[in-house]
Amino acid sequence: MMLDLIRAAAGALALALLAGCATTNMGTPGDPLERMNRATYRFNNGFDRAVLRPVARGYRDHVPHVVQEGIDNFLDNLAFTTTIVNDLLQLKIKDTLVDLGRFTVNTTLGIGGLLDPASHFGIPRNDEDFGQTLGRWGLPAGPFVVIPFLGPSSVRDAPSLYVDAQTDLRLALDLDSTTEWGLAGISLVNRRAELLPFDASFDAAYDRYALIRNAWLQRREYQVKDGEVEEEPIEDPEDLDPLEDPAPEEDLKKYGAPAPDAQQPDAQEPEVRNPVEPATEAPSSESPPDQPPPGGGDSSSATSLISASEAIADGTFR
Repeated sequence: MMLDLIRAAAGALALALLAGCATTNMGTPGDPLERMNRATYRFNNGFDRAVLRPVARGYRDHVPHVVQEGIDNFLDNLAFTTTIVNDLLQLKIKDTLVDLGRFTVNTTLGIGGLLDPASHFGIPRNDEDFGQTLGRWGLPAGPFVVIPFLGPSSVRDAPSLYVDAQTDLRLALDLDSTTEWGLAGISLVNRRAELLPFDASFDAAYDRYALIRNAWLQRREYQVKDGEVEEEPIEDPEDLDPLEDPAPEEDLKKYGAPAPDAQQPDAQEPEVRNPVEPATEAPSSESPPDQPPPGGGDSSSATSLISASEAIADGTFR
């Protein structure tokens, strides 16, 4: 039953892609199907707000955490066979053996996957699928697409969902329709509950669709390349050419000499006199005993700011 649903979704996606290619005229780079994608996104978002998000919140708030963790471990273990198969298809022999050992440990010692002893033993966990396998062997991702009910994908990854369903024990096992639909529903709610902490960031975005699209594309590239993503080089400020001040002669030729009254008042150094001693007497090398030492009386505004800033810093970072 679930495989039939996936086939129907793949057929609907193919028809939507044909319609989108005939009608799109929006020029966002990497998203030529943006008009169709935004319409599908609005449908998915409406379904999420009306049904999926409230159910996921109830699941998170009312189901004990121990039960949620056991369900999550059990579902991940059933789907982990897809990772093992794609490890092998990508010729990652070491990862294949490691993931096979992890699956064996969790299935046996973990009581069918309800527990995760492999993580306690330090066995790493990889994450592979058929879309990543195609990308590793050089197939480009193609345009970004949004699948009804399933969310972000690409022209390369969307058909790969059907291939992954053949190796996912949640769908590949010969189960009755009630069990299949139950596993599918629990998997969907559990996955949505894991994404609830990101809802605030998505809701605060100016363009939620663009944020989800860009985040998904960057994460997908990271997965396909196993984290070996080329980063844009950052120029060292020391390697930049220093800025040169224009020559004073050129400024005079271009702008002329400044007017006498246009000079700033602080351009001239004021004559400092001792306000206590008469101007006719020679200044003494030592301060009279009845006068405060220099800087001990009323300080200038700059000195006050420096002292205040030092005091605040001392009190804040102690």
